[in-house]
Amino acid sequence: MAVQSWVDALKASKKTALISDGKRKVHYLFADGNEMAEEYDLRSDELVTRKWRHKTTLGGHGSWQAEVGESNPSPLTTSESEVIKESCSNVSFLCVIPQQPVFVRKDTKTSFQWRIRNLPYPKEVYSVSVEPAERRCIVRTSNKKYYKKFNIPDLDRCQLPLESSDLSFTHANNTLIISYKKPEEILTLEQELLRELKKLKGTNEGDVDCRTQ
Repeated sequence: MAVQSWVDALKASKKTALISDGKRKVHYLFADGNEMAEEYDLRSDELVTRKWRHKTTLGGHGSWQAEVGESNPSPLTTSESEVIKESCSNVSFLCVIPQQPVFVRKDTKTSFQWRIRNLPYPKEVYSVSVEPAERRCIVRTSNKKYYKKFNIPDLDRCQLPLESSDLSFTHANNTLIISYKKPEEILTLEQELLRELKKLKGTNEGDVDCRTQ
């Protein structure tokens, strides 16, 4: 079962714990050489950031890529930018391109959650759907100003299906907030992992890190 395989990989990884700035910071080194770094809020136990660094084909290390958190917000892609530029090419006067949308994942205890900032259109313009065959969530606007596909790595790692009924969205303060209800398998996994992490003898900043396996 994919969920158990991921749990086993987490347990078998070499872990480094550090307590700093009100966060529990954990570094994972997996058997295949890939690395994952997470930060949890000490008061709420909520995941604040998660980054990955994968080994390259030549055996070196690539750059850190954010999966959760603010450290590597994703601006809109070239194709998305062209949508805005094209809308400006049809007018004769100076067109001021608005701030680019910024896509950031920020989870809650019960939901995966993404925030797309700098989207000023009213809520009825947006459509958020699931494409099961592609394992992607899709964001569209009826005015054709924004389009984005994204996956949920947590579900991919555990090979869990995407369910349309678990997807919802709202809009406020020029920000589209998309939520996906976490399946029971993910909630159980996260609770089990958090219990394991709390057993690590995390050091305070400035001390020597404590590695455990």
